Amino acid sequence: MKRDEIFLQIEDKKTSEIRFVKLRTVDDLNRAIREGYSKDVINMSEIMLDKRIDKISDTIAARPEVKVVLVSGPSSSGKTTFSKRLSLHLLANKLKPFTVSLDDYFVDRSRTPRDENGEFDYESIYAVDLELLHQHIDILLRGGEVELPRYDFPTGTSQKSGRQLHLDDDMILIFEGIHGLNPLFTDAIADEAKYRIYVSSLAPIEWDDNSSVSRTDSRLIRRILRDRRYRNTSPQATIDRWPSVRRGEEKWVFPFQQYADTEFNSVQFYELSVLRNKVLPILAEITPDQPQYPTSDRLRRLLIQFEPIDDISLLPPISLLREFMGGSSFRY
Repeated sequence: MKRDEIFLQIEDKKTSEIRFVKLRTVDDLNRAIREGYSKDVINMSEIMLDKRIDKISDTIAARPEVKVVLVSGPSSSGKTTFSKRLSLHLLANKLKPFTVSLDDYFVDRSRTPRDENGEFDYESIYAVDLELLHQHIDILLRGGEVELPRYDFPTGTSQKSGRQLHLDDDMILIFEGIHGLNPLFTDAIADEAKYRIYVSSLAPIEWDDNSSVSRTDSRLIRRILRDRRYRNTSPQATIDRWPSVRRGEEKWVFPFQQYADTEFNSVQFYELSVLRNKVLPILAEITPDQPQYPTSDRLRRLLIQFEPIDDISLLPPISLLREFMGGSSFRY
């Protein structure tokens, strides 16, 4: 996937001469931030992301036979906010999107499979109630009505939500979750009725001509912040869990990206500058004598290479980064 390049229009403060600057590397980004162009970088990056979503929305709107949009991607790739932003674009195309999280179709914890270490394996497709999911899709596509389930994470049980769903002719059903492209799920839907999207997190910024920022480390940084903010999880616990998450992705997510009709890169050009001063204090909780320190030190050394953007008000409330750091105008 081709990386974005950010173009800025800059006015020389002494001569008032207008020039256009292309940003591609970390050094380019840092220079723009130091010179006071943080807002311009954020605005341009967000506009470019919106253009990509708009293109996907237009493609879906041009195919009236599509009734189900399937959104998949690895952990912390931004699937949820992408789905919500896509919904806004579909609304602008006079369609009626309705988003369902595949997490709400988890089986009761007592039925959840375990991994090789005896831990609950939520990355497994068999952690999802496929029978109920297939039944609901069949009913909906035949014009019927279903009551959506709601998974209660504190108790580990599937519960009734009280939300009834019926698909009108101009409605689009969006399923979002790591198993969104798995044939064990998607084969229940006719090819012409579905559109499949893989949300990736390719690093959009380069160190130089020969190397890029690690995509995996970028996702882990997102997850550390999200886990602390929304789940009160320590950075030690998030780092300990990460190898299991990665193994699950290798088995249950990455093999199926080939089935996607399109791929969407969710990483923002500026994001590590925004996340830097949010995540560094969390990483500082891990001391050199702890087993998670090599990972935290690697992430710390990555983040300090970026000039910080501390004015969070520069981020729009629908920014994808808000999913991890808070302040989103979307309901999660």
